[in-house]
Amino acid sequence: MTEVGAAGQDLGVTDAPASNAGLAVRAFGDGPHVAIALHGITASAMAWPVVARALPADWMVLAPDLRGRGASAGLPGPYGLDRHADDVCALARVRGGGLVLAGHSMGAWVALLAAAAHPELFTRLVLIDGGVSAPLPPDADPDAVLRATLGPAIARLGRTFATDEDYLDVFRAHPAFTKWNPDIEAYVRYDLAGEPGALRSRVVEAAVRQDGREILVRTADFAAAWNALSLPTLLIMAPKGLIGQPPGLLAAEAVADARRRRPDIPVETISDANHYSLSLDPRHAATVARRIADPASWPTP
Repeated sequence: MTEVGAAGQDLGVTDAPASNAGLAVRAFGDGPHVAIALHGITASAMAWPVVARALPADWMVLAPDLRGRGASAGLPGPYGLDRHADDVCALARVRGGGLVLAGHSMGAWVALLAAAAHPELFTRLVLIDGGVSAPLPPDADPDAVLRATLGPAIARLGRTFATDEDYLDVFRAHPAFTKWNPDIEAYVRYDLAGEPGALRSRVVEAAVRQDGREILVRTADFAAAWNALSLPTLLIMAPKGLIGQPPGLLAAEAVADARRRRPDIPVETISDANHYSLSLDPRHAATVARRIADPASWPTP
């Protein structure tokens, strides 16, 4: 396995069999304690190096590129959250037991489904700004809601860029990435594919549309999974959302409902964090890392 290096360093890829193909998996660290960490809907394994560096030296983070993203972009569909959960459980079986499962954003919904279906594979669950949701209003069009929330990100997937700097500039101008650092740059560069003059994101748009729609319409399935959880579980939230401003991604009514149904599951809001800085800003990533490694640090429910 590959040890965590300096910000922006190529950290290596380990292939692990999952479902009918192999997910690309980045290994950060080489300790005996292992967390599988799942990224968001247009992200990749490179969302996790900052968290990994903040873990104690005896930890390893296994971060897969989920199907349709990063170095797993070429894996075949179908996509969808159940397919991702199956892939993650296959990875966990290859690795063996005693694993912590963590998921950020879309990865939290995937982690929720995986942990509820196969709790024997994991020791505890950390959901980071995802995993609970409120039903859409009866007259809401899920595709219209998806366009409203992920429209700029989906539009980026369909664009080509002349240089890598042009692509970086899109993220430098993003209001949630105000504290630019080498880890964010490495995260963005990892997403690029193609030749100069025709560079583009490696993320498969069809995967984003399928997965995003399911996050919006499968609230009953998420509620059932939440109710069924038998692992120690923590929900971490950011008070600022996708554009770096309040409100956070998770609707207050969804979190309140989740707390009513499972008052034994603690919920923690990390002050001043936005949706992305939870894993990419060293200040907030250190808190996330501590929660992954040490359940004694969790707040009381």
